[in-house]
Amino acid sequence: MLKVQEIRELIKLVDQSSIDEFVYENEGSKIKMKKNSEATVTTVQPVVQTAPAPVMPAAIQTPVTSVAHAVEVIQEAQDVTATAEVTANLHKITSPMVGTFYASPTPDADVYVKAGSKVSKDSIVCIVEAMKLFNEIEAEVNGEVVEVLVKNGQLVEYGQPLFLVKPE
Repeated sequence: MLKVQEIRELIKLVDQSSIDEFVYENEGSKIKMKKNSEATVTTVQPVVQTAPAPVMPAAIQTPVTSVAHAVEVIQEAQDVTATAEVTANLHKITSPMVGTFYASPTPDADVYVKAGSKVSKDSIVCIVEAMKLFNEIEAEVNGEVVEVLVKNGQLVEYGQPLFLVKPE
């Protein structure tokens, strides 16, 4: 994600150039700037997506119409950056394959781990079933589970984050 100062610099550059529209996408974040034909106000539309989502028609998107609104957009970008910095310090346990996520060894057993559980590198945190094979997934790191990102029985993709762990 771009830093606020970088977004401000982009706004200035687009405003001073002959470019009418600028789009920047990176790691699920999207910034779109479009010059207003009646004035030199630049449109900034941050879109933060954690999963692919349908794109809204341009008529529904709200353009930046004032400096005050631009400041609000920049503040929202700062909040997103702060959240990203917090999760950047966490280890993500990801799915090594496509399959079905199971939080416990059997339907009537307790879950392997939940938020607040302490884990070691070799702790089993879940099972991912692929083609009737049940694969035990290990924590890979010593620490504390901060968040379980998927639900029991949910289909997961290769590389999809399953848990966030605060390393020790």
